[in-house]
Amino acid sequence: MSDLQLSLLAIGAVFVAAVWLYNRWQERRFRRGAEAAFARDQPDVLMDGEADGSPTAGGRIEPSLGAPDSAVPAGADADRSGLDPLIDYIGEIDSELPLVPADLMGELAAGWAAAAGRRVRVAARDTAANVWIDASADTGRFHHLRCGVQLASRAGCMTAAELGAFCDALAQWAQRQAAQVRFPEIESVLARARQLDALCAEVDVAIGINVIARPGDKFTATRIRAYAEGLGFRLEPSGVFTFAGEDGATLFTMDNHEPMPFVPEQIKTLNTDGVTLLLDVPRVADAGTAFDRMLETGRHLATALGGRLVDDNRAVLSEAGLGKIREQLAAIRNGMQAGGIAPGSERALRLFA
Repeated sequence: MSDLQLSLLAIGAVFVAAVWLYNRWQERRFRRGAEAAFARDQPDVLMDGEADGSPTAGGRIEPSLGAPDSAVPAGADADRSGLDPLIDYIGEIDSELPLVPADLMGELAAGWAAAAGRRVRVAARDTAANVWIDASADTGRFHHLRCGVQLASRAGCMTAAELGAFCDALAQWAQRQAAQVRFPEIESVLARARQLDALCAEVDVAIGINVIARPGDKFTATRIRAYAEGLGFRLEPSGVFTFAGEDGATLFTMDNHEPMPFVPEQIKTLNTDGVTLLLDVPRVADAGTAFDRMLETGRHLATALGGRLVDDNRAVLSEAGLGKIREQLAAIRNGMQAGGIAPGSERALRLFA
């Protein structure tokens, strides 16, 4: 073997060894970072203190489902930041180098969140104002970020595998930015997520009443629209009428009793045997008052159209039946408030989206 060949072999061996050592160093570096991120004795976003590691006044604060909205830690910041410690699992990222929240949001939205079908939000600390702000679309630069994923929704409860994948995605992004990341302890959060999901399932109720045509008769959609708009409804592009309260929030909706929605381009030729008024109970601040308003509106509509006001079994609504509905609405309100979810609040709107 010539001297040139021996030299090339030696150089190749040195190169392979260097690559192997570099990979081992990267692996150990990532492992140390992951262990630091998931260590139970690390401070986290739910601690009562500053995110930069300054001493805290007390111990860990774990949001409970028995706390009202205003009693949840960071309650004032939660409105501004878009994150809610009761219903979000929140990782916190700190870096000496500035970070761009929109970059993190874009990567998660296109990757993990798209695959999991979950919504994520990013908040950033405005150090000048000393507050956390919603920064999901912010292209500014910040040293402290929070990234949260909602624990429960009408799509179901987050699983351990989903939370683990979220943590991995967030940790990998932070590592590429040479940033530190911290997470709340997963097991207790999963228990809270299951409790939250169970409460949501219990109170997720919609109350409907129907205005139906007399036997052998039909309502024309143009008449329905005319009377509905006269009563205060607004026809949405989706083909559903919405009825808003004084604050502009939707109190209840009205849809075609038959499968075809009231889409504007087809409404002139559409006939139907009835309409359904629907109250999405958890999303309304005062469901009892909203139900009475919906009932009154339904009666006016029935009179105007020459129809009958009935329940889902096409039975005429009785005072006894209406009394049971009002009792159910009161029970739902009390259950939500006991669980820290004010009906119609931002928290409720997110959970019951």
